Amino acid sequence: MMRRSADQPGGRRGVVVVTGGSAGLGRAIVRQFARRGYDVGVLARGEDGLAGAVADVAAAGRRGLALPADVADAAGVQEAAERARAELGPVDVWVNNAMASVFAPFPQITPEEFERATVTTYLGHVNGTRAALRHMMARDHGVIIQVGSALAFRGIPLQSAYCGAKHAIVGFTESVLTELLHDGSNVRVVMVHMPALNTVQFNWVCSRLRHHPRPVPPIYQPEVGARAVVHAAEHPRRSMWVGVSTVATILGNRIAPALLDRYLARTGYASQQAPDDHNPMLGENIFYPVPGDHGAHGDFDDRAHAHSPELWLSQHRRGVLAAVVTAAGMGVGAGMGVGADRMPRHR
Repeated sequence: MMRRSADQPGGRRGVVVVTGGSAGLGRAIVRQFARRGYDVGVLARGEDGLAGAVADVAAAGRRGLALPADVADAAGVQEAAERARAELGPVDVWVNNAMASVFAPFPQITPEEFERATVTTYLGHVNGTRAALRHMMARDHGVIIQVGSALAFRGIPLQSAYCGAKHAIVGFTESVLTELLHDGSNVRVVMVHMPALNTVQFNWVCSRLRHHPRPVPPIYQPEVGARAVVHAAEHPRRSMWVGVSTVATILGNRIAPALLDRYLARTGYASQQAPDDHNPMLGENIFYPVPGDHGAHGDFDDRAHAHSPELWLSQHRRGVLAAVVTAAGMGVGAGMGVGADRMPRHR
């Protein structure tokens, strides 16, 4: 859908806006789109990270635009969308990625912290979707990517605010999808559900854990998620699951949710903490951005996977299916030939 380089100025593929694009997965998404030939608007709160992300886009030979805004502020997000359109051109892809979380048992999370994590993660997607649709529906063109999670389908201990917000995003997105289908719109909305990623989130998340927070293994590098997002933008479909752990979590919860309840009660606390030495926490970013440009990666490069066979299969599913069908057909044909040779011949 997004392969329009022939009619774009300078051979560019289009314009993308990425919320939460200054660090972590968002930063990896910004870089991946720029390498693919897109101009990128980076929407985030922290000035240092915004400057670094825009520099990454320029290094890839594309135009980057810093859009300082808080996704919890609907008017601010709308203003950022207007500025992106005015300075980069009509927005072809909008990626809702910004998030915030609190790592603690639910009774230890203050009402203010829970509300802030929910507003950033859930209403940030709502505000971004509203801003994107305002422009895309008028042109009857565009793709909105909702960065989801395996935790949108299966809640885990110590992340009640984040899990609740990700669940809400799925319900909200399904409602919007049905409305667009009713209207016969060509605007597409895609949910890309992520596994555990090695991002800076675990260095600045609000945490009351005894040890350093960590993603639940298996851990993937943020570039795996970024490649999935770009693929979804260029080949939009309703949803995409990234990583075998995401597939296992979603399907496992459909089959045996009570069993997963007990399993996570036993393992969920330890699996989200790293007792060994790691870089110190950078400070909490839940209410205010953490100064500095922190890039895409977190502390877990030594144990994070740079590739996902499941993602490759998802990206090439049509070709794989065609190959399987062809091979099966050849097998059936060969079997019929052998059977024919063995049939008695009557004269």
